[in-house]
This record gives sequence, structure tokens and C-alpha cells, in this order.
Amino acid sequence: MTDPLYRKDPYLREAPATVVAHAEGGVVLSAPLFYPRGGGQPGDTGRLVWEGGEMTVADTVKGEAGAALLLAPEGATLPPVGTEVVQHLDWDRRHGHMRVHTALHLLSVVIPLPVSGGAIGADKGRLDFDMPEAPEDREALEAALNALIARDLPVGEEWITEAELDADPGLVKTMSVAPPRGTGRVRLVRIGTGKDRVDLQPCGGTHVARTGEIGPVRLGKIEKKGRQNRRVTVLLDA
Repeated sequence: MTDPLYRKDPYLREAPATVVAHAEGGVVLSAPLFYPRGGGQPGDTGRLVWEGGEMTVADTVKGEAGAALLLAPEGATLPPVGTEVVQHLDWDRRHGHMRVHTALHLLSVVIPLPVSGGAIGADKGRLDFDMPEAPEDREALEAALNALIARDLPVGEEWITEAELDADPGLVKTMSVAPPRGTGRVRLVRIGTGKDRVDLQPCGGTHVARTGEIGPVRLGKIEKKGRQNRRVTVLLDA
């Protein structure tokens, strides 16, 4: 596995790296800045620049052993293995994903029901809940969500062993996406600290540092998706 910069500092917008491999129409870097698609969060886009060349990063996915694989457009020239490159992230898109992803964690707090699916975009996202009946007061849910955001709670991470997660299955809210495993440790994303902690759940994605950075949000339509499921959409106001 390469050392992912997106996990160490999700606010990095540019960073150097070395091309360590080619695979499936893309490149693997020594220290990837680009988040690979997973957990409902899209892969990052941007570009790589090196002496005498440039490559558009059209998408990022998980390659062999979970390493980030930066995909080039069809027919593009890849930087040779061993090349020193500078990574330039499409920051506005990534930052939108961070804001939306954190907002969805808070949505799972104001609607404390099992999550059966989800998707993240740069300006909106949605969660599917095991919710046979639609909520009675949509405006109250929106107000509760915005109140949590306005508390400007810190967002951080903790790590536990896979055995500790197995002993506390209530940490897992998602029915459709299993927490990232395989290294013996599981990353938990925490919102709030101490008595002000409002959420703690397994997640491998990127998040804002404080909930206030999300900004005001609106709830979109609450749609029926099957007998048991309701889809709730969250939209960023700006």
C-alpha cells in the first residue's frame, strides 16, 4: 500500500509524488493526494504535471491492495514509472464532497435509523433509510440538521481494532456498505468531543475539520424507494 496523503490532510491541494506503477489505464503514486472512489464518495479528479508532460486525472479508483489508481482519459500518455510528478487536485469538487459527506453523517444523527444506501456529490448527497413511513415533520428535521451544523463541532478520527468493532456492532450504521477492513484497524470518524460528541462511525472518506464549514443546507424530496426505504436528499445552500 502507498501512503495516502488524502487521509493525513484532506485539505492538501497539491503535492509531489513518484510514479510507482502503471495499471489498467492509470498510474499508482508513492503518496497519493487523490481519494479513490468508495463508500458512496466519488473518486477525485485533477491533473499530474511532470517535466515535459501533463496528464488529466479523470477518476480515481481502488487498485491492487487498495492503492489509489489514478485513471487517465483513453489514449492519454502516462508518466513513466519512476517519474517525479506534481499532483494538482480539483479542490472545489473535493471540498464539496467533504462538506456533503460530513452533512450526511449528521443526517444519520437527526434520523437515527439504519442506512441502506447513499451517494455523495459536490453540491448534494443522499442517504436511504430503513424507514417504512415518511417523517411527519420535514421542516423540523431540516432545522435539527442545520442546528447541528451551526454548533461548529470538531470533526476528527479514532482508530480501533477489527475485534473491537466486532464487539460493538452498533457503531456501524450502514446496512449496504461494510466498514473498510483488512489491515487489522478500522478508522472511525468522530463529530464532537466529550459530552458534545454527536456521532462516531466507521468511515474511510474525507471530511471537513468542523461542522460549521458545511454551511446551511436544505432537505430535498423525501422519496419512497421500495416498501421499507425512504431516500432523503441534502443540498448545500452555497
